[in-house]
Amino acid sequence: MREGIRIALEPRYRVRAFGDAESAVEGVKEDPPDLILMDIGLPGMSGIDGIRAVKSLRPEILVIVITAYEDVQTVVAAMRGGAFDYVVKPLHAETLEASVANALETVRLQKEVRELQERCLRDNMPLFVGESHAIRDVMEFVDSAAKSADTPVLILGPTGSGKELVAAAIHYRSPNFRGPLVSVNCAAIPRELLESELFGYEKGAFTGAAHAGKKGLVEEASGGTLFLDEVGDLSPEAQSKLLRFLEDGEFYRVGGTRRLRASARVVSATNKAIEELMGKGAFREDLYYRLAVVRVAVPALRERRDDILPIARHFLVEFSRKFGRAVARFTPEAEETLLSHAWEGNVRELRNVVERAVLTGRGAEVAAGDLRLGTGGAGGHSARNAADDSAPPLTAAGVDLASIQEAIEKRYIGDALRLTGGNETKAAQLLNVNYHTFRYRRRKLGL
Repeated sequence: MREGIRIALEPRYRVRAFGDAESAVEGVKEDPPDLILMDIGLPGMSGIDGIRAVKSLRPEILVIVITAYEDVQTVVAAMRGGAFDYVVKPLHAETLEASVANALETVRLQKEVRELQERCLRDNMPLFVGESHAIRDVMEFVDSAAKSADTPVLILGPTGSGKELVAAAIHYRSPNFRGPLVSVNCAAIPRELLESELFGYEKGAFTGAAHAGKKGLVEEASGGTLFLDEVGDLSPEAQSKLLRFLEDGEFYRVGGTRRLRASARVVSATNKAIEELMGKGAFREDLYYRLAVVRVAVPALRERRDDILPIARHFLVEFSRKFGRAVARFTPEAEETLLSHAWEGNVRELRNVVERAVLTGRGAEVAAGDLRLGTGGAGGHSARNAADDSAPPLTAAGVDLASIQEAIEKRYIGDALRLTGGNETKAAQLLNVNYHTFRYRRRKLGL
C-alpha cells in the first residue's frame, strides 16, 4: 500500500516513504516535509506516538492519519495529537488526492501568512536616521548583536540619545522578533515596587497585593526581549534577583516559594556611569558583567552633528502627517538654528522641538522663529547662557547664590515640562535627573 501511494503521488509531489514511525521521525530531522501521511497501526512506535514526535520537532508540519477502519476513539486521539485530517482504508485515489491537495493548500496559506507577518514586523522596525560614522557604527553593532536570541546587551548613552530605539532594533532583527518586547523604565517606578513589577507577586505578598497575585514583566517578556531602561536605578534586592535570572533563567515571585522559569533576553540601558556606582557599592559588579556581555555606546547628538538635519527632516515628515499639515521644509535660517543649537536633550529634545514647530506653525515652511531656540553660536542656548540670563553680576556687595540657583532650576524644570507636555518621567530624563528627585524639586519650587 505504501508503494502504491508513493507511485500515485510522485507525478505531482516529491515523496519519501518509510516503513515505520521511528524512521519517519529521523527523516523529519534531516529534511522536514510539508505533509506526512501516517498509518496508525505501525510496527514499533505507534502512529499516534509518531504524530506527537513529529509535532514536537516541527509543529508546522501537517499530518494526515491513515486508519484501517473508522474507529472514533483512534481518530479522536490522532486529532488531539495534532493530526490535520484522516482517511480510511481501503483508500480511494480521489479521496486521498483531495485530502492531500487540501492539506498542501493549507500549508501554502500558512506560509503566506507567516511571510506577511514577518514582513509587517520588519517593515515596522525602528528606523535609524543619520549619515554620520558614529550612527553607522551603532547600526553595525545592532546587526551583530541581533544574531543571538539570548545574549545580554548593555546600551550606554546620555538621556534622549536613542537607547530605546537601539533596544527595539535589536529585538526586531533578532530570532525573538515574533515574541513580545517588554520595556520598563527602572527610574520611573518606586524602588519598593520595582521588584514586584519585574518578577510578579503571589496573593497576600504585601498590603494591597491583588487577590490572585500577578505575573511580572519577566514572565510577560518570555520568548521575547525584556528592555530595562535606566538599569542603574535598580534596588539591591532587584539586582540580586535579576542576577539569578540572568545566570539560570529562574526566579521567584515576591512572596512566592515556587521556582519559575522564563526565556526572555535582557537588554538594558543607562545614562549613568556604572563604574562609579560599582565603586560606591550601589551596583553589583557581578551583575554588571552579566548585563554587559556585549555593550554599545550611543553618542550624544552634539557628537554627530551631521545627523541633526536628516533627523529633523524625518520628524518633519512624521508630524506633518500626524497633524494633517502640509509643511514641506525648514527655511535656511531654521536649518542654521538647528545646527547651532547645543541639543543637551539629544534626539528627544529635537523631536519635541520639531513637533511643537509643526503643530504651532502657520506656513508651509518651518521658520527659525517657529523653533523657539536660542542661536548663540555652535553651543546654542546652553546651560551657561541660561545661567548668564538669570544671574546678576558678582560685586563687592555679594549675591544670594541660593536664590540664583533656584531661579535657574525653576527655569529648566519649567522648560522641561513644556517640552514634554507635562510628562514628569520624560522631563526628568531630559534634565538627566532621577524621577523621584525631579518630583521632589518640582514640589519644593511650587511648579
